[in-house]
Amino acid sequence: MSAGALPAALPAEVWRPRVNPWIITTTVMLTTFMEVLDGTIANVALPHIAANLSAGVDESTWVLTSYLVSNAIILPLSGWLSSIFGRKRFYMTCVVVFTVSSLACGFAPSLTWLVVLRIIQGLGGGGLQPTSQAILVESFPRSKQGMAMAAYGIGVVVAPVIGPTLGGWITDNYTWRWIFFINIPVGILSLLLTSALVEDPPYLVRRSLRTMRIDYMGLGLLAVGLGFLQYMLDKGQREDWFGSNMIVAAAAIAGVCLLGVFLWELVVRDPIVDLRLLKDSNFLLSNVLMFALGFVLYSSTALIPIFLQTLMGYTATWSGLALSPGGLVTWLMLPVAGILLPRVGPRWLIATGLLAGALSLFYMSGFNLQIDFATAAHARMYQAFGLAFLFVPINAAAFSYIPRPKLSNATGIINLARNIGGSTGIAFVTTLLARRSQFHQNVLVSHLTPYDYNYQALLDGAGQRLVQQGSDAVHAAQQAQGVAYGLVQQQAGILSFIDNFWILGVIFLALIPLALLLKSPKPGHEMAPAA
Repeated sequence: MSAGALPAALPAEVWRPRVNPWIITTTVMLTTFMEVLDGTIANVALPHIAANLSAGVDESTWVLTSYLVSNAIILPLSGWLSSIFGRKRFYMTCVVVFTVSSLACGFAPSLTWLVVLRIIQGLGGGGLQPTSQAILVESFPRSKQGMAMAAYGIGVVVAPVIGPTLGGWITDNYTWRWIFFINIPVGILSLLLTSALVEDPPYLVRRSLRTMRIDYMGLGLLAVGLGFLQYMLDKGQREDWFGSNMIVAAAAIAGVCLLGVFLWELVVRDPIVDLRLLKDSNFLLSNVLMFALGFVLYSSTALIPIFLQTLMGYTATWSGLALSPGGLVTWLMLPVAGILLPRVGPRWLIATGLLAGALSLFYMSGFNLQIDFATAAHARMYQAFGLAFLFVPINAAAFSYIPRPKLSNATGIINLARNIGGSTGIAFVTTLLARRSQFHQNVLVSHLTPYDYNYQALLDGAGQRLVQQGSDAVHAAQQAQGVAYGLVQQQAGILSFIDNFWILGVIFLALIPLALLLKSPKPGHEMAPAA
């Protein structure tokens, strides 16, 4: 009997895809890697996009914001949409939307058109991550799902590291339009392979829009709440947070809508997002841990290039290369985590990953202005080692007690947690960087007085060197003060980065007790289908 002939009532764990699950893994990983890469590859191209489309750099940030907002809205809806269109059909639709909109983005004649097309691209891309993850988890028996999550993790964790470097290289050597054009062949190949190899399980019953009640209230609250939340996180620091009436309004609308959707989805008969899954303690704790992983991963990935470029004088390409060895370490260690998972259990691997990640961030808090390239690369490699032992076990723990027919809903929720964590983390470190730099600058400037021996020695030494280079005594004294102030700004900058790394390390340490609360699946544990 073929898999397609299995009765719908057959227990979920008995069904297996007709194609080797590792072939399915390769198929769905193509678009997952492409979509996650696309979320970061455009960052370094913003100045080029602004110049080419005759827009301000500040306006060009909508190229990022528009994508993130639409992406965040569609993520938790993927399970609901899969139940309507069928998972395979919905996945292929997302691939088509993402690929065609990528082509259109590359030909965008103006910034307005590019923003509109990025919204469409985000809608297509947002459905790819959770749906591909659901397909992966479903294709493997639970005893081998750790390796499936390791394969998925290669795309999700490594792509943000490669994105800025690849984006910088493409922009410098070709044109920013090619950061969108490179998606076309990958999308076409993925579409062909998905059509031929991927199948929906028999227990995934499609619902008819004619007979089902559409949760318009939940859909509206979710879209508005996530949209304004993403806007607040993206624009907060630039608009001085709650010093801006627009940010205050966005925060209020986001808070009311998201609280409303949480309360509404728990009581409505046919919820658009099944938040009842959070009643499972493992799934709830895993979402908290995944939020924290996104928070630290994306924020530290943003911090290191800024540090290397603004304080160490690295180019965009070299700062990206400093992150690349970390991506290699993650790529090598994720399969190891997948192998260890059934033997050790998720909570101890997560605790190990959190400890290793915290120690690597504390190591980064020892950075100074004399570090070399190897030190920066090694720091990222140490962190990448810890990250490999977080992504796989957190996902495995999250889905360990989730019935398979509910996987699409579960993957949408946990992917949203990671993405919102990333946006929150970037907003947090960007704000902290500016505030702590100002704080340290004020403290250091207070020591620049005529009565401070070290300050006077610095001015005298700098003045003498400037006189030797041809300046007169008056101008040399003025220039020496400028040199001193520049050094103050440098020192304030490095101290603010140290503060950020230290706080991120403390966050990871504080999560270790939470990880130990996770329940490990019993040996041979298999879930029955949901009622």
